[in-house]
Amino acid sequence: MLKERFGQLWDYQSEGWARRFFDQWRASLRWQRLPSFEKFADMIERHWNGIAAYCRPENKVSLGFVEGVNNKIRVIQRRAYGLRDEEYLRLKVLTCMLPEL
Repeated sequence: MLKERFGQLWDYQSEGWARRFFDQWRASLRWQRLPSFEKFADMIERHWNGIAAYCRPENKVSLGFVEGVNNKIRVIQRRAYGLRDEEYLRLKVLTCMLPEL
């Protein structure tokens, strides 16, 4: 039930409400004595800045888009095998997102 309830965190669009939900969720762990969930809650606490940034509507990106970008980057890296110029790789990644002329 704790696992299912935690999924609600991703629906909040305000950092304050998300924080309130997480604090209540974490408080409900105290009586459960589940070390794995406590470890998970500590990890969430360490990464809270990124989670809070995700709460803002302008930062929500579809996972399909992210996977597509990661796939393009992998293809570029594969084609550039043996080249060690990181600046060139960075430019290739940035230009792959530009529309064709």
